[in-house]
Amino acid sequence: MPTTLTRSLMTLSMVAILGGCSTLPRDGPTGSNVERNASTPEAAGAYAIVDLDFATSERIKSLPPRFFGSLASGESDAAGHLIGSGDTLAISIFEPGGSLFGSSGGASGARGGAQALPPITVDVTGSVSVPFAGTVAVAGLSSTQAAGAIRRALTGKVANPQVVVSVAENSYNAVTVLGEVRQPGRRPLATNADRILDVIAASGGVARAPEDVLVAIQRNEATFTAPLTAVTTEFGENIRLNRGDQINLIYKPRRYSTFGAFGAVAQAEMGAGPLSLAGAISKVSGLDTNSANARAVLVFRFERPEVAQALGLSQAPTPRGVPVVYRLNLEEAEGFFIANDFQIQADDILYVPRSGSAELGKFFTLIRTISGVIYDVSVTNTLNNN
Repeated sequence: MPTTLTRSLMTLSMVAILGGCSTLPRDGPTGSNVERNASTPEAAGAYAIVDLDFATSERIKSLPPRFFGSLASGESDAAGHLIGSGDTLAISIFEPGGSLFGSSGGASGARGGAQALPPITVDVTGSVSVPFAGTVAVAGLSSTQAAGAIRRALTGKVANPQVVVSVAENSYNAVTVLGEVRQPGRRPLATNADRILDVIAASGGVARAPEDVLVAIQRNEATFTAPLTAVTTEFGENIRLNRGDQINLIYKPRRYSTFGAFGAVAQAEMGAGPLSLAGAISKVSGLDTNSANARAVLVFRFERPEVAQALGLSQAPTPRGVPVVYRLNLEEAEGFFIANDFQIQADDILYVPRSGSAELGKFFTLIRTISGVIYDVSVTNTLNNN
């Protein structure tokens, strides 16, 4: 009876194993499964497979990157040098006659008086109070225009007065900088330094890699966004700001994921600058030398339509892009040169299936495990019957 039971269990187990080989637990699809679901000239599949070579890698790199978002439409044409409430003005008045501010004798014996007034802050009504001139409205005026307004207010009280006005402290024409800068806060907009990079530099610069920072400008009900790399490389993205703008530098690290027969299954950050496929593999401790199928290092990506077109692909695009699987053979020495040239992009998925021998090893391990269980059942039944 024990022998009959053992044989029956063994037979049933082997039938179940052989019948279910295609459903044994795996780390992911095999290389043949990836090929099976790909597009072919005869039928459309879920994605296109592109075998990587050096020419293909260079063709992809030759296409200019497409930035997500743009600041160009947020360019401000408002005058950024006008006086407003909260500004502190430095006002100097010179009168040739010296009747109000005393007299002084110069080298030529000319008479006249000059007075530098204490700093005056523009009040909430947009006005300043000037001795002998009274209340003068200066909001919305340039420094030169404000000097003219004060001079007109002194007419009849001072003979031919000369007035000089400058903004000692700019509080009205200012923006707020938040997020990934070393010194967040309010920053004044100078006449010759009112662009986004001027303000970021005045805030101590960014504390992160530029590739991982997104610039967002909030102006009234509108929001403009673009990667910091676009702002630093495209002149049209380094826009002129408007008073009251809120600039937020958002940390958005670029990441890629690894699955399958790598040294680690992880989501890794790309870091500063470009990252090659070779560098991405190194970041996760390389391939698993005991199980990886080095002939099929796969990169899953939603590719830009213009790149897919340049590669001659007819795969239908999705809302995220054209689904493409790049395949590289690292069993050939040339594969390492290609891996060092091919650039990884954010959200790429790297996958390496297990080799056939590794899958076979897993299969026999499962056989031995089940055989051991059957043997234990047989021994137990024998002891019980004795």
